[in-house]
Amino acid sequence: MAATVPLGLVPTPLYSRLDALSRAKAWTGWAGYISPVVLDTAEFEYFAIRNQATLFDVSPMHKYRITGPDAEAVVNRLVTRDVRRIGDGRVGYAMWCDEAGMLIDDGTIFRFSAQDFRLCCQEPMSGWLRDACWGFDVALEDESDTTAGIALQGPTSFSLLAEAGLGAAAMLKPFDMAVIEPGLLISRTGFTGDLGYELWCDRDRVAALWDRLWAAGAQWGVRAVGAEALNLCRIEAGFIAAGVDFQPVHGALRLHRGRSPLELGFGKLVHFDKGHFNGRRALLRQHETGCAHHLRRIDIAGFKPAQGALIYHRKKKEVGHVTSGVWSPTTKRNIALAEFRAPFGKDITDDLWVEIYVSQEGQWDRRIVPLAIVDAPFFRHARARATPPGPF
Repeated sequence: MAATVPLGLVPTPLYSRLDALSRAKAWTGWAGYISPVVLDTAEFEYFAIRNQATLFDVSPMHKYRITGPDAEAVVNRLVTRDVRRIGDGRVGYAMWCDEAGMLIDDGTIFRFSAQDFRLCCQEPMSGWLRDACWGFDVALEDESDTTAGIALQGPTSFSLLAEAGLGAAAMLKPFDMAVIEPGLLISRTGFTGDLGYELWCDRDRVAALWDRLWAAGAQWGVRAVGAEALNLCRIEAGFIAAGVDFQPVHGALRLHRGRSPLELGFGKLVHFDKGHFNGRRALLRQHETGCAHHLRRIDIAGFKPAQGALIYHRKKKEVGHVTSGVWSPTTKRNIALAEFRAPFGKDITDDLWVEIYVSQEGQWDRRIVPLAIVDAPFFRHARARATPPGPF
């Protein structure tokens, strides 16, 4: 009998749990899977991330395993950073580019050993990775549909782990990973800028893992969350998102819509001294001649979110736009990530203004408010780095 191909969005192995908890019934597509935008309300879910413990289904992420004698050489040629500086049992944030130095995607590299890596990312990379592996003694396996994941984030996340019998994760430092139980990998990673973990296991085991965490979280305020609350937290942490703060160049329909790691402010992750990697020549030229754009964190006057707003110099010349903008409930600031056309945002940082349109009872109000460029993340808490974590 011929195999059937599912039509439309595919349920993740945790969909039944999420659907039972969902009051909003607000879903979206993520890598072909059904993913929650909101389960209850974005406000409740956001404050749960910042004050309690939360679960988010990260199973739809694309996951690729690269193994073999040349695995380190392949990954090092693929990404801009030197993966030899990532220790075994560690996770590293990385970016990879085309030959023009434009960003294809960003993600995390799990280094099990010099011959064993896992790449987790937003965009499908199977074809690109097979080309990158050509001629090397490696095996490439797409684990996207066989490996599932749960993000456990928030101040009481470790307390919940300990309650669930997973207290062996106590000594994991940020970006550490370890097999805590047979078939269960825990990494101290996340997308919220707070204390948190990601738990990885086979697809057929993740529902039981969810039930175990949910049962252990009763006294730790556990709540399932959707993408809207998570997005607010990642902006507070200053993290960029593909398709929002930059356009993955393989998905761009128009020329010159791609952006490089240097333009996005990640020069520290471009290691020119490691030898050849995809896009190295183009990035070297850009490093010498300067960037055409700059992505910066900005603090905006007032309290009206500026998502998509235009930015002006001296209230006259358009010089950029906001890519991600929210009112931050925790920091009580109007925060955003914004792209500037050079030299604005770097050499010229004064007399910059944001144009915000606010709808009030059917009438649009135009406001021009000043902005300030910020270097540090908007939200940073010591508990995110404390090892072992405190019993919050």
